[in-house]
Amino acid sequence: MAIERVISGMRPTGNLHLGHYNGVLKNWINLQHEFECLFFVADWHALTTHYDSPEIIEENVWEMVVDWLAAGVDPATATIFIQSKVPEHAELHTLLSMITPLGWLERVPTYKDQQEKLSSKDLSTYGFLGYPLLQSADILIYKATQVPVGEDQIPHIEFTREIARRFNHLYGKETGFVEKAEEAIKKLGSKKSSLYMEMKTAYQENGDEEALDSAQVLIEEHQGLSLGDKERLLGFLEGGGKMILVEPEYKLAPASKMIGLDGQKMSKSYNNTIALREPPESVEKKIKTMPTDPARIRRNDPGNPNHCPVWQLHQVYSSYEVKAWVETGCKEAKIGCIECKQPVIDAVNKELKPIQERAFHYIEDPDLVKNIVAEGCEKARKLARETMREVREAMGLSY
Repeated sequence: MAIERVISGMRPTGNLHLGHYNGVLKNWINLQHEFECLFFVADWHALTTHYDSPEIIEENVWEMVVDWLAAGVDPATATIFIQSKVPEHAELHTLLSMITPLGWLERVPTYKDQQEKLSSKDLSTYGFLGYPLLQSADILIYKATQVPVGEDQIPHIEFTREIARRFNHLYGKETGFVEKAEEAIKKLGSKKSSLYMEMKTAYQENGDEEALDSAQVLIEEHQGLSLGDKERLLGFLEGGGKMILVEPEYKLAPASKMIGLDGQKMSKSYNNTIALREPPESVEKKIKTMPTDPARIRRNDPGNPNHCPVWQLHQVYSSYEVKAWVETGCKEAKIGCIECKQPVIDAVNKELKPIQERAFHYIEDPDLVKNIVAEGCEKARKLARETMREVREAMGLSY
């Protein structure tokens, strides 16, 4: 079994808001304590749709990293880096493009969806068509085992798995692979060799997943095997060749319950966001001017919380007692809409206060942020170089 490694990236397209915090960052903060995590600024991905306005990307890169750090992404635990500072991503993308059927890219669901949504932009570029493959390179280059995604991104992970499988099928059969695998089996010792062969047969002939898992553990825990031998045995176990690229699993991120100020999904394109560095007075003004149940024209008109966007914010920010107070107060016209909004205003400002204090610390010391990223880029590049060495060797490019 490979090291449990998580990778996730975010495009630098502007200041982060509560939708990002609840939908992505809280999940990252939890994951960094459970797994080896790499989080990257996807600046090349930003160019797939913002190629005509690159000047906004540089500023957004640093602003976004500050928001990550302020939210609680810990550089002592997770590796934070910038995609374009690890050029091996581009090299792997280029090499994978040699084996990727065009039809695989054209059938990715988000390809046509995004073209329709962003119809004002000319997205008939190779960069836009090929961005799922660049995304695959981002994942595969680190041999990531898990990728946290929303449901709409699951097809991208399936695509990445297909690419890894195709690559391993084409290039995983090194000369004398079977003989080398058989030599590696002998290194397990007679008892474990027999056990390995039994589990290999159980998996290949009967599809026994437990046997596969047990054999993988046996290989990983054996101290006398080189990395190359372990990879050969893992590949031989599954009936293939040497496992060069790891097929990642998707890790479904918890759905964000964060709605915007108008009741739609919180998004910059809808202009309905509360930024992570929104001043308290601005938070108050924005929430106080949110629309409410249209049935409550006057203070003494009863309402229905289910018809009010503010009620959705109460679901995220309020205790059971506050929600009960709001529900009764609204339905029986015991409270006005401004009263109803106040607990949400207080809760949002309470959540943002420590984030903003930490952000101030990083804004005051931009060199600290740049050093964190430089160190993260070096760590990421070390892993990427290792994978590229194997990829070049497999493709006959190590001369």
